[in-house]
Amino acid sequence: MSARPLQSGAQARAPHQHGRGSHPRQAHPRAALAVLSLTVLIINLDGTILNVALPKIVLSLHATASQVQWIVDAYAVVLAGLLLIAGSLGDHLGRKWVYLAGLGVFAAGSALSALSGSTGSLVGARALMGVGAAAIMPSSLSILTNVFTDATQRARAIGLWSGTNGLGLAIGPTVGGWLLAHYWWGSVFLINVPIVVVTVIAAFLLIPDSRNEHAASPDLVGAIASLAGVGLLLWAIIEGPGRGWSSGIILSALIGSLVLVAGFVLWERRSSHALLELSFFRRARFSVAIGAMSLTIFALSGAMFLLTQYLQFVLGYSALQTGLRITPIAVVLIAVAAASSYLVTYIGTKPVVFTGLALIALGLGRLSELGMHSTYSTALSSFFLLGIGTGLAVAPATESVMGSVPLELAGVGSATNSTFLQIGGALGVGVLGSVLSTHYRAVMGATVTHLGLSGALGTTAAGSLGGALGVAAGVPASVGAPLAQAGRAAFVSAMDLSFDVGAFIVAMAALFVIVSLPSRADTPESALFSDLGGPMS
Repeated sequence: MSARPLQSGAQARAPHQHGRGSHPRQAHPRAALAVLSLTVLIINLDGTILNVALPKIVLSLHATASQVQWIVDAYAVVLAGLLLIAGSLGDHLGRKWVYLAGLGVFAAGSALSALSGSTGSLVGARALMGVGAAAIMPSSLSILTNVFTDATQRARAIGLWSGTNGLGLAIGPTVGGWLLAHYWWGSVFLINVPIVVVTVIAAFLLIPDSRNEHAASPDLVGAIASLAGVGLLLWAIIEGPGRGWSSGIILSALIGSLVLVAGFVLWERRSSHALLELSFFRRARFSVAIGAMSLTIFALSGAMFLLTQYLQFVLGYSALQTGLRITPIAVVLIAVAAASSYLVTYIGTKPVVFTGLALIALGLGRLSELGMHSTYSTALSSFFLLGIGTGLAVAPATESVMGSVPLELAGVGSATNSTFLQIGGALGVGVLGSVLSTHYRAVMGATVTHLGLSGALGTTAAGSLGGALGVAAGVPASVGAPLAQAGRAAFVSAMDLSFDVGAFIVAMAALFVIVSLPSRADTPESALFSDLGGPMS
């Protein structure tokens, strides 16, 4: 394991600011929280703002079903794969400067995305945005942790930060729908640029720097292994429905991802400058909480991916109407996340996180009952359950994770937290999207053959609902009408199955939390390693 000195007692409680900006006590905590929260809001908003723009992007760039998923997940894959090394760089070079550099790269990727003329260039620009976001996310939370050194104030600050984190995921469709009602699809990316410019100026003036003087050089081998392992896994999940789950290339990718992840863990155990402190995971307060947080975002991201398509393709709402109808998720999420720290104070972390996951599972289960002729009011109660559940689960889980990490390792801890959050979101889109695609293709294959469609038309119609509706609009009504009807029916059936799968996964996570997550910190955070007998060897 890492040979970095792991301090305890007074040393662990003292943030390292030497020669890098102002000390947290000289900073402007509320102003810093506002700037950091705005940045995280933009980044997480970008994770879902794209969903409502996908139909227009498909028509404009002629994207296939797998390309659509990659346009969504290229950002998340790169972000998740680079977060750990970005956190290490922040500890080593100074978190403020890595944060500012990330903002610049994110703005450049946003501009290139807006101007993309092909799916390949858009996927590449989205990946560049992921690079910038990877530098921003861990630096943001570690700066916050160092600015708010009082445990109670830090818990409330993280609650607000987590609320904007989830809020970005939730309001993306609303913002995207408004932009699409007034501008072209590239506007959902271009909006980031002026906001980032303002944020850079505010961050330079208001945010203090911090770093770990004992931080070792970044672990490039570990970074490559983690990025490749996550990337291969998601590639296999996304490409599986189209290429066949039993195909050699998919099985090879799955095996390769497992080998790379296992190799990453082994390397980290022996590296003198590891990216990941594996000893963190020996504490249930850290490992169970980070798993609960990941699956919360898994559920929210997957649900948003499915719901935005259902509301547009099946119920016939416009992009703006779709975004507005998802707003209740955002409203209750931010309110509950901000208040969740007070609930934890009275009843503890375990019951709050468990209740959140249980409500999410219930909400997904109710969404699995939606049909072709359901109304928005039928789904509204499930939207509230998702928002309340996410708000209850994310903030306390994040505080549990960060409260288990010594301040001098805040960069590594926050990078680990953010990595699992982004992997959860990417897997939500990848897994639930693949369940949807696999079931849809299986149902529509026979329909396409029955209607006499073959070649490119048949492949397009059987590949996605958007493809089927596009084909239906261009063929005689005698074929187009039943094709559109069958496509919508197949999509709803596949969507309901996806929601059932998501509900089962989250319900299992809730049970694991109630069994394994400590309700309160059992030891001071500075004693993280003293009760474990020191770092892992």
